[in-house]
Amino acid sequence: MAQINNIQLKQLIEACLFVQQKPMTIKALREGVLAQFSVSRERVSSAIAELVVDYQERGVNLVKVAGGFRFQTQEALNPFLQTLWQEKAPKYSRATMETLAVIAYRQPVTRGDIEQVRGVALGSHILKTLSDRRWIRVVGHKEVPGRPALFATTSEFLAYFGLDSLASLPVLADLESLDALFGKPSEVPQAQEELTHE
Repeated sequence: MAQINNIQLKQLIEACLFVQQKPMTIKALREGVLAQFSVSRERVSSAIAELVVDYQERGVNLVKVAGGFRFQTQEALNPFLQTLWQEKAPKYSRATMETLAVIAYRQPVTRGDIEQVRGVALGSHILKTLSDRRWIRVVGHKEVPGRPALFATTSEFLAYFGLDSLASLPVLADLESLDALFGKPSEVPQAQEELTHE
């Protein structure tokens, strides 16, 4: 195995994270761009920690999202940067965002579970929109007649919303509503966290 010094290691990780369009885990870095070098998990972690500090006061920060690391603009600068994007972010209907919230907080869920929580029929276009966006995926089938699909969020969902894990989901403010809609709130995001990682 080839050797790499700490400065080169840091530079290679930095360059890799700049060119990637998705968060990179330490494991992915070691098995990918660092595969030809003899470098421990601890050395990679240390180099990333140094990069986080290096970029703290910059316009771009190194942050942990979706279980990996990526560079993103400092949040305070986002309003000033909006003019740089010609395409506006797509707007999603309230029904789509409610459906996504039910899946995120209650996963894995069936279409029937979503309809029960929302109290209305769920249009198939909503699930298609969320699937096309790669925010949700089918993770199995419920062992009941008809074997309906079970939906859960993905690592793309976490990355888009800047979350490291499902435990990072905001706490729902109205606990009474949370109880009524989602069951036991203490069980909600952490119980199914592993479903977001393949």
